[in-house]
Amino acid sequence: MHVVYERCCGLDLHKTSVVACLLIAEGEGRSRKEVRTFGPMTADLLALADWLAAAGCTHIAMESTGVYWKPIWNLLEDQFTLLLVNARHIKVVPGRKTDVRDSEWIADLLQHGLLRPSFVPPRSQRELRELVRYRTTLVRERAAEVNRLQKTLAVATDITGTSGRQIMAALVAGTTAPAALADLARGRMRAKLPQLEQALTGRMEHHQRFLLAQQLALVDFLAATIERVSVEIAERLHQCEDAITRLMSIPGVGRRTAEVLVAEVGTDMDQFPSARHLASWVGLCPGNNESAGKQKSGRTRKGNPWLRTALVEVAQAAGRAKRTYLGALYQRLVARRGKKKATVAVAHTILVIASYLLLRETTYQDLGNRYFDERDRKAVEHRLVHRLEELGYKVTLEPVIPAA
Repeated sequence: MHVVYERCCGLDLHKTSVVACLLIAEGEGRSRKEVRTFGPMTADLLALADWLAAAGCTHIAMESTGVYWKPIWNLLEDQFTLLLVNARHIKVVPGRKTDVRDSEWIADLLQHGLLRPSFVPPRSQRELRELVRYRTTLVRERAAEVNRLQKTLAVATDITGTSGRQIMAALVAGTTAPAALADLARGRMRAKLPQLEQALTGRMEHHQRFLLAQQLALVDFLAATIERVSVEIAERLHQCEDAITRLMSIPGVGRRTAEVLVAEVGTDMDQFPSARHLASWVGLCPGNNESAGKQKSGRTRKGNPWLRTALVEVAQAAGRAKRTYLGALYQRLVARRGKKKATVAVAHTILVIASYLLLRETTYQDLGNRYFDERDRKAVEHRLVHRLEELGYKVTLEPVIPAA
């Protein structure tokens, strides 16, 4: 096979070691091979970099094994051309499974240009990703803690609202009279005073009061931490404010979802050949599994779980919107494909729209809820007339002439 990179290296990564195989082409289809093992510490990785630089290595390939590749990537990206590859795409021939064999196999595939690299954003975007993903984790932890609190006062819809917090604070302070606790309700909750008083009738022991106080403190701590992380994210996205605004013009997309989009994908759409490639990378496109002319399972493939989850949540909100294109798309699909598949389809559409907004630097223009009816006017007319005729009616269609 033709040698693409004359001096390259394959890395087999582990938690406690890094096995490196250096290949140097010597002509006539022969290559000189050298294998060394390094530790995972910074000094070890710098020694690896010095060894490869001294040998004139230009390209390095490694598997996307857990998070072990990240420190190596951060240390080597300024000196070499790095390729991060999917481990499923480069499985070695069965019966030859050792760390050294793995590194040799990766180096051999790299030398002949047979590896397809994964998308790894620049350092600034990777740092933004860590912040946005950490905020998402904090939001989930806070939601879990609020759910525990919700069981304490089941009659309140929003336990973290003004009424719920005042009642919780009174319970922690030692107030036990149901009427006094229910009287702390504000707004629409005052219409539920009898039910609220019944829900608050009971005995709260000392350990329950202690646990309630700790849960409230944890919710407040998480909320404050989320706010601080959000401020840091906003500062890093200051130069991307125009892109954030364009993304927020899509129905259902709020600022946090727009920030997730920018952090995970970036604003440069040239890194994806098309919107279809982007949808495949996120994991929001149907699978293609056909054998012997039979179409098998079309479930979506694994992709970016952080962006996929955010887009599915947005799609659930956009699907309920009235008089919008996304709402009409959801209603068009849900009847024959079910809620889950319709939601994923809407999420896919939102992602495609976002990619075009970033690529063309424009804002979203909604096509309206009648788009599909107008596009398929003849089919809609034929279907409705056919249904009425089956019910025994004779149907004549006459267009309405607008008044002068």
